[in-house]
Amino acid sequence: MKLHRLDLTGFGPFRETQTVDFDAFDGHGVFLISGRTGAGKSSILDGVSFALYGSVPRYEGGERRLRSDHSFLGDPTEVVLEFTQGERRLRVTRAPEYERPAKRGGGMTVEPQRAVLEEWTGDGWLGLAAKPREVAQFLDEILGLNAQQFQQVILLAQNKFSRFLLATAAERQSLLRTLFGTRRFERYEEELETRRKALQRELETAGERVRTLLGLAERLVGQRDLGGNASEDIPATDLARRRDAVAAAGERARYRVETAERARDEAEAAATTAERVLSVALAHAERLAALDVARREWAQLDAARPAIDAARTRLRRAREAEALRAPLDAVARAEEAFRVAAEEERSAYEAWNQDAGDADPAVALETLTGDIARWTEALADEEQAAVASATIESLALDIEAETERLATFDTQQAQIPAERERLERARDAARTDAAQLPAAEARQVELRERLAAAREAASLAGELENAERAYLAASEAASQAAAEVTALLQRRVADRAGELAAALVDGEPCAVCGSTSHPSPASAPQHPAIDDDAVARAEERRDAAREAEHAAASIARDVRERHAAAAARSGGRDVAALTEEEAVAGEQVRARREAAAEVERLDARRAELDELAAAAAIERDRVATALAEHRERLTGLRATLDGLQSRIAEARGDSASVAERLAEAANRRDRARACVRAAERRAEAERSLASATADLAERLDASEFADAAEAAAALRDDADRARLDEEIRSHTDAEAGVRARLLDLELRTVDVDAAEVEPARAARDATGHARAAAIAAERDARSDAERLGELLSGIDAAREGLRELEDQAAVVTRLADTVAGRAPNTKKMDLETFVLAAELEEIVAAANLHLDDMSAGRYTLHHSDAKASHGRASGLGIDVLDAHTGKLRSPQSLSGGETFLASLALALGLAEVVTSRAGGIRLDTLFVDEGFGSLDPETLDLAMRTLDALRAGGRTVGVISHVEAMKEQLAARLVVESTSEGPSVIRQDGL
Repeated sequence: MKLHRLDLTGFGPFRETQTVDFDAFDGHGVFLISGRTGAGKSSILDGVSFALYGSVPRYEGGERRLRSDHSFLGDPTEVVLEFTQGERRLRVTRAPEYERPAKRGGGMTVEPQRAVLEEWTGDGWLGLAAKPREVAQFLDEILGLNAQQFQQVILLAQNKFSRFLLATAAERQSLLRTLFGTRRFERYEEELETRRKALQRELETAGERVRTLLGLAERLVGQRDLGGNASEDIPATDLARRRDAVAAAGERARYRVETAERARDEAEAAATTAERVLSVALAHAERLAALDVARREWAQLDAARPAIDAARTRLRRAREAEALRAPLDAVARAEEAFRVAAEEERSAYEAWNQDAGDADPAVALETLTGDIARWTEALADEEQAAVASATIESLALDIEAETERLATFDTQQAQIPAERERLERARDAARTDAAQLPAAEARQVELRERLAAAREAASLAGELENAERAYLAASEAASQAAAEVTALLQRRVADRAGELAAALVDGEPCAVCGSTSHPSPASAPQHPAIDDDAVARAEERRDAAREAEHAAASIARDVRERHAAAAARSGGRDVAALTEEEAVAGEQVRARREAAAEVERLDARRAELDELAAAAAIERDRVATALAEHRERLTGLRATLDGLQSRIAEARGDSASVAERLAEAANRRDRARACVRAAERRAEAERSLASATADLAERLDASEFADAAEAAAALRDDADRARLDEEIRSHTDAEAGVRARLLDLELRTVDVDAAEVEPARAARDATGHARAAAIAAERDARSDAERLGELLSGIDAAREGLRELEDQAAVVTRLADTVAGRAPNTKKMDLETFVLAAELEEIVAAANLHLDDMSAGRYTLHHSDAKASHGRASGLGIDVLDAHTGKLRSPQSLSGGETFLASLALALGLAEVVTSRAGGIRLDTLFVDEGFGSLDPETLDLAMRTLDALRAGGRTVGVISHVEAMKEQLAARLVVESTSEGPSVIRQDGL
């Protein structure tokens, strides 16, 4: 992985965008990052870490401390990093969450965190991800290192890379676990321990099951007396012998089953024989009882025979009379029809005679029919005359209304010219006022701007006074701090003579003039000596006071400029006067806008008036045309009505109307027609009665009945005939059945004794009880044998499962104990620690390659797997072999410089091993933060040679340090400086 470019905006101490071009250091290999304390050297490394992972190595709080305190409210905060991983050149842009002014509504709002990842394609940057979560997922795949690993192997951050050397075994285990992700081995250990405990519980459960099954079997053996003659007590723990005893009892139980089966077979044979004998006896008794029943039934049938003969006679006569039912019904219907027709004829003639006297209805019917035809035509004329009269009245009303409307239209048309002239005058006056609206609005805007500027100037006046006072106070403080430094320097110079005089020795040369004679030495100072540290602290206070003075001056200047600009924009007017003028201008704008609206309203009213005049003219023409048409139609209708009334008078006669005369004639015609039709129906009914009577007489002569009354009395309905027929047939069938059954039973009961049933039943009951007892005994014996067989099978299966669980538990227990560091593990080292110890061994080997050069072969790191005391983690110790003494030393015994060299070597070795585990990624950029100040010149030279050796293959190493010797050795520099205003800037030198 190689870094190319870093842009920091509003980040850490940097307010303006600062750019670091890492590619510019490719020709130098090692470059120095220098600057005063607090200038922001480590913030460069923070920016790299934040761009890649959204976190920094120095802060627990993460993004909350990343935004520059020097940034103004509207300034952005952003980090952009370009780097190459493998063959891909990428650019990541990331910004933390921070507050900024809201774009609408005033106040502050939170700018959310954002991240963008892009890839250079040759033609431009191609976006890969645009959300923090997506960018993190892409970078995890691309980098192959998490944040902890990256900070350990690429950013050797301040005070961090020595922690690994001096850490306790537990702290070292925690760090290695994070870097190499070995918590899975701890999970393996936990899973094995859980499996061991589970198998132990299963083993106990399986053993308890075997003992429970043996107890059940032994209890059954004792209850059923299947123990045999054995009197030896078997120990409860001897499961095998207890199982064999249960098996022997099972054999005895099976023998009992065979014996019980033979006894059951004999009892079932005896019971079957007794059942058969009883069945025969019961059958004989049932036949005797059936013979008695058949004899009683025959007697009952013989007694009912006379009634059955009478029913046969009634059924025969009913069937013969049924042939005469239709003629009888026909005569009855004809008689009824004749009676009804005669009554209708009498009623019709009575109604006719009341109106017409003795006139012939047939002749009157013909005359009335012709008159009604003529009068019906006159009735239509009467209806038409009524319609014509109504239409004439309606037309007269319409003509009157239309005449009045024509007069109204003429009056309105005469008023329109005067109304149009009035609207024109009002519109011209309103248009004159509306034309002044743009000038009034411009004046209002101008006054509003001046009023806002006046209010701003009034607000800034107090702020300006405070800023001026603050600047005056800061200026006085800066002058006092400068005077203090001057006084200290003067005292320092004055005291220097006394210090030199105090060091003079007679006969020895003076360090200033070289004379061996010291006739008038200066007197020693009477107050405490002023040392360099006191001067440096005073200078720092002076510099801080100057920076505060500059900041206060900048603030005062800014407020002063803003106040002057606001006063200029207000035109020198005060807020009260401008407020009054702005109110007047607003009233004028409102009046001009109302005038403009009035112009539009009057224009609309004039257009509406023109439309109404045109519509009224059209409507007047339409009404005039309709009036002429209605007058012409009225004349024609009056002529038509005169002709209709002449024809109606002729047809009405003496009646009130044609319709009344027509109704009277229709009533007389209906009465005449009723008389004629009633006479025709009576004659037809008389003919039908004569024909039916003759047919019935002919049929009676051919039957056994003397007259119609006798035939009618013999009739029966269908249900009665069916009942008689069923009664006769049932009696006949019953006689035949009883006769056959009597004959059969008489033959089958010859030589049968009714007393043989009771002895057979007693024998059957005795053999049944014996059979039930034998079956119960056989069932109990078989149940005991089956239960013992099931228990024995369960015991054998449980013992087999117990043996398998014992074998499995032994293997899992040994493995779990070994992985957990328990016996037989002689190292007392758990699996995760063992893996980490192997990684640590490789790290130490890689580190020794660097430490050997840096310490000139004196020191060598040794991995220690010695057993730790008090339960602490074993296998993760590090010792230092001192070649001068040949003895191992604790890393804590090393001096500050020695600790730095050993820590740097160990950090480099750790980086190499971690990167190899991360897929062998190449690290082309490396940073080392502080620690060189503790080295003597010779050791520093060795450390620099080691860092210089890292340049192999094009690698670039950035070193953060205050050491002056390093500034002399490293020409390529990245200098971070604080400006007088506060924010820091970055420049690159020596390129």
